[in-house]
Amino acid sequence: MTTDVERAVQDYLSHLSVERGLADNTLRSYRRDLRRYLDFVSARGIAEPAGIAENDISAFLASLRTGDPDHGVLGTASAARTIVAVRGLHRFLLREQVVATDVTAAIKPPRPAARLPKALPLSDIEAILDAAGSPGTTLSSRDRALLEVLYGTGARISEAVGLDVDDLDLADGSVLLRGKGGKQRIVPVGSYARQYLTDYLTASRPLLASVRTSTPAVFLNARGGRLSRQSAWTVLTKAAERAGIAADVSPHTLRHSFATHLLDGGADVRVVQELLGHASVTTTQIYTLVTVEKLREIYSTAHPRASR
Repeated sequence: MTTDVERAVQDYLSHLSVERGLADNTLRSYRRDLRRYLDFVSARGIAEPAGIAENDISAFLASLRTGDPDHGVLGTASAARTIVAVRGLHRFLLREQVVATDVTAAIKPPRPAARLPKALPLSDIEAILDAAGSPGTTLSSRDRALLEVLYGTGARISEAVGLDVDDLDLADGSVLLRGKGGKQRIVPVGSYARQYLTDYLTASRPLLASVRTSTPAVFLNARGGRLSRQSAWTVLTKAAERAGIAADVSPHTLRHSFATHLLDGGADVRVVQELLGHASVTTTQIYTLVTVEKLREIYSTAHPRASR
């Protein structure tokens, strides 16, 4: 015998298919997730949507994490997707005036654990930088300067390729970066990046710029125009390949490494926040998780009573 809850789910799925026009694969996911929800509700002896309470939703969320005799444990992403389906169902029932309140309103899908940024050890960074500067051509000079700037300033790839010559103050050892939302910040440039930038600007950039009408861009392509983000990404990945770095390396990897190495060296998180151009220190604090993990690893191997 079909219960009112089952009919409500069927009506919701029809709404998703006919009125919302969801794709077949998405509908299958909703149907599978709501089938599990129906099994749970039925096992609790609930036959009508109005009989479902907030504590039932909380218990269902808990069951996703622990599993039951008929269903396995769901990962965080799958559990979150299932809760989204259930919340959609109850919002639909409220709009259709089947129920008087939305019992899922206060229920939040589980959030994935914060993913630690991938930082490379300094030896890998140096190997990539050296590989970018070999074999000493006009373009390799540009590539070395580009990667030195990315790692030396923590710049986003868009900020690096967006640099104009007037943004550089190498005598003062600083560059002007234009970040998200048009925000600007001045960040210091270390001696290594200054040296490679100076070499590139003096000897190599004029050769690239002579190909066409001059442009203010610092980093130029072989045709004399501004280097694109995609081309800059390729510069890095090819340098990583030549260096024999097995890990996936992206421009953000250099930015992550920049932040992590600063914190490892004792920099204050708010200083790193300013250098990265983060609006909130909360965004920067994920990098502190990396250093905590490193401390834990060192402690567990070095302290005589860290483990039994």
